[in-house]
Amino acid sequence: MAPQTQTPQTQAFRWKEFEAAEPLFAEVVRERFLLYKHHVLATLRADGSPRVTGLEVEIRGGELWLGMMPNSRKAYDLRRDPRFAVQANPGPDAEMADGDVRISGRAVEVVDPGELAQYAGEVHPPEPFLLFRAELTEVVHTGIDKETEEMVLRAWRPGAALRTIRRGGGTEPPREDA
Repeated sequence: MAPQTQTPQTQAFRWKEFEAAEPLFAEVVRERFLLYKHHVLATLRADGSPRVTGLEVEIRGGELWLGMMPNSRKAYDLRRDPRFAVQANPGPDAEMADGDVRISGRAVEVVDPGELAQYAGEVHPPEPFLLFRAELTEVVHTGIDKETEEMVLRAWRPGAALRTIRRGGGTEPPREDA
């Protein structure tokens, strides 16, 4: 068995703190996740290589929730090393009209019977299930500005201002909005 990975401790916020810090951006991200039921979760295997699996994401009660089946490989991964990234389902075609959204962070397993019962009563997941609450370390939205035809990347990290970086299709370097 590989040695347990040391997780670097970076500042992390819960969904409600992200929402309070950047309410308009949080709404864009929430709406993007609501477009589809299934999304893509990346975790780290014991040997450090990535694992990518499907997942349903719930945003409710000021939290971003990751629910999964007991004994799933992704659950083992998160219990060993809580770092994750979840990408919103890109959709059925190449257009990605609503952009691309991903969230990185740490997953905290919920073991409190009351919290689990409340979640089960609201969401009605298949049982048995495991539940993780997300602590966000980065939220990114990438899209195309239809007027300028530039790629626009918006990135937020706890304790920092929302950054907007634009890149055209030519040779000019990316530039950051003031």
